[in-house]
Amino acid sequence: MLQKPSLKGGKTVIRIKTALLSVSDKSGLQELVAFLYNQGVTLIATGGTARFISEMGIPVKEVSEITGFPEILGGRVKTLHPAVEGGILARRELPQDVEDLQKHNIQPIDLVVCNLYPFEKMIASQEKDLEKVVEEIDIGGVTLLRAAAKNHRYVVTVSSPNQYPELIEEMKKNGGAVSEDKALEWAIKAFSRTALYDSQIANYLSKLSQKEEAEFPEYVNIFLTKKADLRYGENPHQKAAFYQDLSFDTSGFMNHLEQLGGKELSFNNLYDTQAAFALVREFQDPAVVIVKHNNPCGVASDPDLAAAARKALAGDPVSAFGGIVAFNRKVTPESVQVFEKLFLEVVIAPDFEPEALEILTSRKNLRILRAPLAESASFDIKKVDGGLLIQDVDAIDLEKEKIQIVTQKQPTEKEWEDLYFAWKVAKFVKSNAIVLAKNKQTVGIGAGQMSRIDALKIAVIKAQNQTQGSVLASDAFFPFKDVVEEAAKYGVTAIIQPGGSIRDQESIEACNRLGISMVFTGIRHFKH
Repeated sequence: MLQKPSLKGGKTVIRIKTALLSVSDKSGLQELVAFLYNQGVTLIATGGTARFISEMGIPVKEVSEITGFPEILGGRVKTLHPAVEGGILARRELPQDVEDLQKHNIQPIDLVVCNLYPFEKMIASQEKDLEKVVEEIDIGGVTLLRAAAKNHRYVVTVSSPNQYPELIEEMKKNGGAVSEDKALEWAIKAFSRTALYDSQIANYLSKLSQKEEAEFPEYVNIFLTKKADLRYGENPHQKAAFYQDLSFDTSGFMNHLEQLGGKELSFNNLYDTQAAFALVREFQDPAVVIVKHNNPCGVASDPDLAAAARKALAGDPVSAFGGIVAFNRKVTPESVQVFEKLFLEVVIAPDFEPEALEILTSRKNLRILRAPLAESASFDIKKVDGGLLIQDVDAIDLEKEKIQIVTQKQPTEKEWEDLYFAWKVAKFVKSNAIVLAKNKQTVGIGAGQMSRIDALKIAVIKAQNQTQGSVLASDAFFPFKDVVEEAAKYGVTAIIQPGGSIRDQESIEACNRLGISMVFTGIRHFKH
């Protein structure tokens, strides 16, 4: 019977005598193989991996030598054999298992190094040919990882090249062995890897089999990996962490976020940063967005980024205190100097000029983030007790030819520009939402109210006598004409809204009477 070795102090370890290597990603493999060979470890490998090792001039046994059976079915079957799986799954302290190994002349395997066919690349390529897709689904590799991870009391599982340096250090520290604790830790990583792999395959095949774009699959596999511990949650007494969603794609900008300065991020920092950056990337021209408590409080667009920053701040300078500022262009020194006297939590942009970055990093606690203006993630997911609500991202855009002018007075060219601008902002304001804008700058925003008229009144208060000549955008239709009549008191000249109320005609008649132009988009933008 094989006995498990232990080191001084009673630490149980797994002595590495035989290793099986089967890897798609060869990065770091040369250093690992050289180390294992110098440790006297017997090396077994599958086809491509075996050739790689042989070309290093290091002895290696091909799996076919162990199984007495060649790779078949174009490489689909390599390691699925009792001589391999038995060597991995045998319990070294169980007499019956040891007897079976001896009876069938099976060599125990102590270390499995395996990474899988890169199905992630297939997803990234958006390949639609089902035959090509299924050929990238690893079977033998997943089986190796699961078998080794299951038998972690006796076998060490390494599922990523990122673990090679740690494996080398562990074996150096333990005289050619790996601790049982480390083996369990890596077994969990291996199971997580195969769970992610299967989730990605299931999600992608479900997507390919959908009959319609809007059809949601019967089952959705959600897989998250912790990217960072956060300073705290919504409140200081709540702990929090940021988990990256690997289930569908990696297009969301948070997956590429880089912190260039400032203290660690909190839950609210990231949540508000999402709101700010998602809005600022809606604009083609240079734009600046200021967000407070997940609602924009100042938004502006201007050919000059510094001018856009000044206009965004002027939109609501009081609420901007402690806010999040997002830019959609490389940040200039002039544009950050606009905020030099204002306390901010976060500044995020696709890039920073060196002098601008120097100015920002001189502010000790200001969090400075860089991220690409990536597209939105595939789905909008919200948590409820006992489940998730999943919907498409609200990414629809206005088509001018589909907009209906419903009043006698038509918008001027300048009003059209401001109406489009205000409509983009309204999409990112919590419902009920009213946005007042002028010269592609928000002058007042009313957010998250239970009635639309109250949202307008708040927007007017925020505007502080800047409403004359402004336009109004609403995220949903007017249930009554009161919004039109109240807006007219403050000099609003044009309105953009979805339309669709049973009292639309009353609002249209009020606009005609008061000399206001109004257009219907047919598109609602509730944001809860």
